[in-house]
Amino acid sequence: MTAADVRGVVDAALAWVSEERERFVLPDEALDSAGAVNTTWKPLGELAQVCSTALCHTAEADALHARAADLLAFAWKQTGQGELLLRQQRREPFSTYPLEVYAAFASAGLRYEPFVELSARLTETRGRRLVEQVPVRRLGVLFAERHCGRRPDGEVPDVLGRTWLGGLPEPWAFERLSGYALTHVVFHLTDWGRGGPGVPADLAGYLELWMPPWLDTCLDAGLWDLACELVAVAASLPVGPEHTDSVGPGGTGPGLCAAVDDAWAALAAAQRPSGAIPEEAGGGDGEPAFIDCYHSTLMAAFAGVLTLGRRPAHDREGAHP
Repeated sequence: MTAADVRGVVDAALAWVSEERERFVLPDEALDSAGAVNTTWKPLGELAQVCSTALCHTAEADALHARAADLLAFAWKQTGQGELLLRQQRREPFSTYPLEVYAAFASAGLRYEPFVELSARLTETRGRRLVEQVPVRRLGVLFAERHCGRRPDGEVPDVLGRTWLGGLPEPWAFERLSGYALTHVVFHLTDWGRGGPGVPADLAGYLELWMPPWLDTCLDAGLWDLACELVAVAASLPVGPEHTDSVGPGGTGPGLCAAVDDAWAALAAAQRPSGAIPEEAGGGDGEPAFIDCYHSTLMAAFAGVLTLGRRPAHDREGAHP
């Protein structure tokens, strides 16, 4: 797989997202209760995360940059430029998802100061600090709080050490849930490819060593969504002194580079003519339902812009029409 091939997957994926943008519109029930979060606020926040990262890794003259900017503006409009997030946070003061969604927009410079002010007050309350969360979710909240002015750096090492990845478990312990947990640890540490403290050396070495068999397992099982996230992780590891000729991350071992190449070939083959990529193999060759493909399609675009961002400058330019 060449950089141009990866670019083709990304272009088709975001074209599908643009075509289906109305499916990301917040329905009335989004403001009713937390029960609808996974089908209302979550998709919108994920759209914002991917577009924000795409803006960081593409030039303004690039058509992909323009498409990401258009989709991000659309998503921000759905929040009432932040006002709906403020209303939801007032309604559920100890829920963290409004903050997490807001952080995706704030990372791209879209801010709503009334929300920032409310969030700053809430983060100082015992109620917010004592919300029970699994470590990977807590890590995400800590980094989201940075976008509202709080820098709880002292808590990060402790929380990181309690995550699946931070504990450096036996590699055979990898399965679907731990796979998603480890990918999100990396996404939080790198602010979804936009910066952050980055992946510590011990975790990066562990991932470089064991990602090839994990990716191979996902590809064999047709777990396209998790495969996309693992490819994004590979592109998030620290850059070494040399770039390789593959689309894999520069400076990493040949095993991981080959695994990333294989993953991109499989994802390209799984992509439907519309640009959608189903979360899992199966279900025939027809177009999957929105709920069964929106996340994997977004993650393919996310992994792609990170992968292309790791290519030498002349290769990236050649891949951008």
